[in-house]
Amino acid sequence: MDMLPPLNALRAFEAAGRLQSIRRAAEELLVTPGAVSRQVQRLESYLGVRLFRRDPREIVLTAEGERYLAAVSRHLDGIREETQKLTGRKSVEILRVRAYTTFAMKWLIPRLGTFHQSNATTEVRLTTSNEMVDFERESVDGAIRLGDGNWPGVEVDRVMRNELVPLCTPSFASEHGIDEVADLKQVPLLHSFVRPDDWRYWLEAAGGSDIDPYAGDKYASSTLAYQATLEGQGVMIAQKALFADDLRTGRLVQPVDFTLDRGDFTYYFIYPRNRLRSPAFRRFRAWLLEQAESGDGFSPKTAELAKA
Repeated sequence: MDMLPPLNALRAFEAAGRLQSIRRAAEELLVTPGAVSRQVQRLESYLGVRLFRRDPREIVLTAEGERYLAAVSRHLDGIREETQKLTGRKSVEILRVRAYTTFAMKWLIPRLGTFHQSNATTEVRLTTSNEMVDFERESVDGAIRLGDGNWPGVEVDRVMRNELVPLCTPSFASEHGIDEVADLKQVPLLHSFVRPDDWRYWLEAAGGSDIDPYAGDKYASSTLAYQATLEGQGVMIAQKALFADDLRTGRLVQPVDFTLDRGDFTYYFIYPRNRLRSPAFRRFRAWLLEQAESGDGFSPKTAELAKA
């Protein structure tokens, strides 16, 4: 008796299990969700075992499904690798990453070139949004989020410190004689709608309770506030790690020597645990945390880089 299961059914099961989504598996395989569902059911009938538990909004691997997926994935990865060696053709794996606009522009994009240099067969598709990602409904593999680190149902890696500092151009600081917190009372404060309370947090901690933390111009993103700051329109409150290059080059200065570390309220990389089955995703995650470690002094445990 031939004990090899239907290969199309195996492919559908592997994709659905790896992505934990019938819809995402269908997108990857270029078929309809109904076709994926039928192939998975065909495989379950062949094996006589339930591989998924089907909830209203998601599919969840059973214990038998977890074990079978690990074995199937290992062998399919081996077939792909040997096929690449034989044909000389390398397949491209796509990673979909979401981040905030300012984080992407000021921190992630300038560093992505180093990832591409050693991962030529991985294509990173970067999108920006301030909205929380729904991994069940959206084609996103991982996202950079700002928060306290408590996101249920996903894996969470801390990326960097969230240190708030006031920033302005050197000429603006010199022209307005800004050296102390009290000096900020006489200059325009620039804000981001995304983080409207940052000035309040910083002023309260720095001893500037007599300064209105909500006065001044407000912008839809820190990127716009940054441009206004470069134009000499005021002092912005900023996350220091995102503007480290501006401080190093002298485009911006920190006119008041006080830094507020928001502690656990900072940037995290979040993703469903099943994404760790992808070697390309594991490499991207390790690269991201290594960049963060070298970029702002925050040191995630080295052992965590190999989490699988």
